[in-house]
Amino acid sequence: MSRTYIALLFSIGIADGRRLIMADWRAMMRDMGLENPRTLIATGNAIFESKHTRVQQLEHELETAFERRFGRRVHTIVRAALPFRRLAKANPFSKESTADGSRVMVRVMRKPIAQEFGATLQPYLTQGERVQIVHGDLWVHFKHRPIESRLMPVLGSKRMGIGTVRNWNTVRRLAEMLDHGAE
Repeated sequence: MSRTYIALLFSIGIADGRRLIMADWRAMMRDMGLENPRTLIATGNAIFESKHTRVQQLEHELETAFERRFGRRVHTIVRAALPFRRLAKANPFSKESTADGSRVMVRVMRKPIAQEFGATLQPYLTQGERVQIVHGDLWVHFKHRPIESRLMPVLGSKRMGIGTVRNWNTVRRLAEMLDHGAE
């Protein structure tokens, strides 16, 4: 029996400065034997079905296939449908998300980060930003535009480990896609 998964690419940049075309990524997934791949906007978000049950195996296979096909290794975070729904429901800034979903972001982690990690980010919270770690993922509410924050450069893999950032609008839309026909 197939299960539903979400794949989140760290980057859609591929060899020679080109950007990944979502139709090409879906074709790659189909060629791997993944079922019913579909993407949300052109920023590296996909839902698919697979008989595999190990997320780590799917991540490895997706990253390897991506490198072979597009010439660049790109970290890929995979979550099964139920844990992704749990992530969406755990949004600690739901009120703020309703007001402006582009100012609430989550760094979806491959390996959970410790609750204490939030304290190391305090010196970077200079424009009213707030952070909260929920189930090992880092949620951030930006009072102002995220691009203007000193916090954004700190959210990279060198400091935090492998993960990728998505805003609330994207997380919400992916959860809606799951609710309309996937599982």
